[in-house]
Amino acid sequence: MASGDRQDIALSAVRVARLYYFQNMTTAAIAQEIGTSRATVSRLLSYAMENGLVEIRVHDPQERSGNLEALIKQHYALRAIQVVPVPAAGSASECLQRVAAHTAAYLNTLVQPSTVIGLAWGKTVAAIADNLSAKQVHGVDVVQLNGSGIGANIVNTFGESIVARFAQNYGAQAHALPVPAFFDYADTRTALWRERSIKAICQLQDRAEILLFSIGTTEMGSYSHIHTGGYLDEHDLNQIHQDGVVADIATMFFRADGSWRDVAINARSSGPELDRFQRAAHSICVISGKSKIAGLRAALQGGFINELVIDEPTARLLVQELEQELKQEQTPVPSQAPDTNRK
Repeated sequence: MASGDRQDIALSAVRVARLYYFQNMTTAAIAQEIGTSRATVSRLLSYAMENGLVEIRVHDPQERSGNLEALIKQHYALRAIQVVPVPAAGSASECLQRVAAHTAAYLNTLVQPSTVIGLAWGKTVAAIADNLSAKQVHGVDVVQLNGSGIGANIVNTFGESIVARFAQNYGAQAHALPVPAFFDYADTRTALWRERSIKAICQLQDRAEILLFSIGTTEMGSYSHIHTGGYLDEHDLNQIHQDGVVADIATMFFRADGSWRDVAINARSSGPELDRFQRAAHSICVISGKSKIAGLRAALQGGFINELVIDEPTARLLVQELEQELKQEQTPVPSQAPDTNRK
């Protein structure tokens, strides 16, 4: 489709959306006014929604998720938080699907011409890729934040395929990072990072306005691809345990207090330094599952997140933990009674 045709369709979609949402006109009335069929009006409304021309917000004073968002914002300096409604009894796969679909729709409202998107691959980001709605945007770049090679296989298609799918969705240029997730030697990483090709990728990472990632944790049931995909051997796991690590973002590990610079394995990681996440305009962490609570809290403590998308049951648990800790801090310590037997 020619760019002029796309522009005409977009203009028609905006006009129809204004009549439908602002003027409360029916599809039949709109069709009569602009001289087309109801089916065409419906298609234009769908086009407006799928391409980010229309954004629907539901403001319910009784909405639990809205209350959770406000409570979490009281504790953390987040520029935005979105709690995704999920049934308490919903399965892990249903929870991930809902959170991924919500995030995919939200991304379409953020991606503008010349946007650079940085992706930390993993199961959550892969699920978001599954739910993307096509939106062609001029001059977008999608860059891989950390290598996904494992063992003797420097190139692992898992990370690269996610980058390629995002790029295809936005008509963007894909930039893979064809290196191992972890190097055998820190010196190898240092030397490779001096190469012009890798420098160019790192410079593009530094320009990314949107960083999209989840949290990988050391807890059972975290669904972290790093911990289940064979990336870490027994020596690595022991070292991580000795360093007090609780989680990682883009294969860079950190402790509960958010510290990370002296974690030994980070010297061999292909991921960007975590202060990069502190500088992004949209550092978007996507959380699905209660097992990620400890890692999420550590990332929030470190300031690596400024936007959070989280499922409702996990958000509720996070608030419960925060409120319980606040109560404990406010509970006065009983004074010790004097010893009347002392002379």
